[in-house]
Order: sequence, then structure tokens, then C-alpha cells
Amino acid sequence: MKSLIIKLTAIGIIVVIIFGLYYCKPFNSTVKVTNPHEIVGTSPATTPKLVPLDIKIPKPMFITGPRSIDVPNLEKQSGKPRPPFMAPEGTKNVALGKTVFSTDNNPITGNIEMITDGDKEAAKGSYVELGPFLQHITIDLEARHNIYAIVIWHYHRQHRTYYDVVVQVADDSDFITNVNTLFNNDIDNSAGLGIGKNMYYTETNEGKLIDAKGVKARYVRLYSNGNNSNDLNHYIEVEVYGKPVK
Repeated sequence: MKSLIIKLTAIGIIVVIIFGLYYCKPFNSTVKVTNPHEIVGTSPATTPKLVPLDIKIPKPMFITGPRSIDVPNLEKQSGKPRPPFMAPEGTKNVALGKTVFSTDNNPITGNIEMITDGDKEAAKGSYVELGPFLQHITIDLEARHNIYAIVIWHYHRQHRTYYDVVVQVADDSDFITNVNTLFNNDIDNSAGLGIGKNMYYTETNEGKLIDAKGVKARYVRLYSNGNNSNDLNHYIEVEVYGKPVK
């Protein structure tokens, strides 16, 4: 009888211990952790705030709507204003006033410096006219930047399409290091940079906006190979929207 009482007592003690261990766990040990950064006292990386780019559009030089141009692989004009382009807050035109180099050191009209002088109007004396056939210009941003958009105004005094428009960026002026092609509408590789997948487009006062997707680079190079009116190459302005690489 005494032995039975001892056994029952021992069993009771074990039950009490198990009961205590199960129901006396720390309250937060059963909480599902959904953000481990909060546990260690850190905060997750924040996404940059995106705002519309403040692109100043020059006044149009012609009032007529979209015009048919006999050029293959031509992008259809919408006839509507371009939607706002979103970029990280603080993004600005980092090409303004920067040095420009060209394959044509003696332009037929204007000076190379005019390509980044901020004047986007199509009035006479506001554009640079380079020689015929394939030519390119290179803009030195003076430091590596995250580039979000490039806007090109070749010539918007009339409806016109420029051939073999290729836009590249790189870390060096010889375009050997970290070269990226952002746009290429050369449909037959006549520029020798590969067959492009982009379409020809008609010049307008809005310029051609190219999404650079934040690529890092210091130099921006733009090619062209005449246009549907003549063999010459023109630039009114080129804007590069970005922020310095930290």
C-alpha cells in the first residue's frame, strides 16, 4: 500500500512538471516572426521615392499632326503628349554644360558645345549640323552616374527621321570598359554596332526619351547616319538625367 502511494505521488509530480513546462513558456516564443529586421533592431532597405522628371519641352515648330514618312520599321506616332517619366527624387540633367566630343571637329553649322547648352528650341542658330554619313558625339559627365533617362532632340523644325540612331554608355572615353547599348534602331548593321531591335521614330519637339534604367556610367555616346531628307546629322540638345554614384 505504501509502495502504491509513493508511485502515485511520483506520477503526480511528473504530471505537474510537464504541465508547468508546457503552459509556462514565454509568451513571445509562439509568435510568428514576419520581419526579422525588427527583432535585431534594424530596418529594411527603403525604396527610393519616385517623382516625374521635370523635362522642359520646347515649343513646336509645326502645328500639323502626325505625318506619314516613307521609312521602313517606323514607330507610329500617337499624337498625344508623352506620359510623365518617373525617376528617383533628386534626379536632374547632369549633361548640362558638360564637355562634348565629336567625330566632326568642324561642324557645318553651330558649335559642339551647343549640344549641352540647355537651348532646345528649333530656331535657326540653335542646332549643330555635322557632316554626312555615320557620325557620333560623346558627352563626358565628369564622374560615374546612375543614368535613368536620356532625351535627344536631333532636329524638330520639320517631320524627320534619323537613321542608325545608337546610344551607348561606358566608363571610359574609348568605350572599352562597361559598355552598354541603351538604344539601337540600325536595322541592317550599317553602323557596325550590331542589328538593332528598336524602331525608327519621327522627330518632335518632345525629343526622344530613352529609359536607361539606372545604368552606371560616365560617358554617353550617340550615333546617327543621316536622315530621310539628306545625309547630314543634326543635334539641338541632349539631356542625361541621373544622379552621381555614391
